[in-house]
Amino acid sequence: MGNMIGKQAPEWSATVYDNGKKATLSSEDLAGGWYVIYWYPLDFTFICPTEIVGFESLKEEFEDDGIAVIGCSTDSYYSHNAWFADSEIFPGGVTHPVIADTTHKVTKAFDMMNKAVGVGFRGTVLVDPEGNVQMYSINGMDAGRSPAEILRTCQATQAGGLCGANWSKGDDYVA
Repeated sequence: MGNMIGKQAPEWSATVYDNGKKATLSSEDLAGGWYVIYWYPLDFTFICPTEIVGFESLKEEFEDDGIAVIGCSTDSYYSHNAWFADSEIFPGGVTHPVIADTTHKVTKAFDMMNKAVGVGFRGTVLVDPEGNVQMYSINGMDAGRSPAEILRTCQATQAGGLCGANWSKGDDYVA
């Protein structure tokens, strides 16, 4: 895997689950704005819904900072649609777009493919309005991410100063 920080994000277009509807979303649609894509390995699993629900619960906070939230897995739109309809797992629904990357093109373009398993890693990328990657991380398959920490890191990236560990939006810079 190569370091993508500061490099131009790949151009992409994919089918998405968008609040219950099948649609197409592309990097061109998001051009000029901030966006975060978070990958999760598979629908109908155990750690993944905790992350999806976490991102969904913070969607408005991301939006307040001008950051679009997009999920991604290599499952199909139909799999997403069936799983997200489960109100016990997703009590508030899933209203942010989730890429159905059955071709693996988006996942491979961002180097998020776990070739040994044939699904995406548990990864996250933040793209700035100029189309450059500003944050790139991959967790092991068994370690869920904290969407709140991803939001904090996105806010720190946007802040324009030196932001220490545990910095929160509105805090002073460390120097």
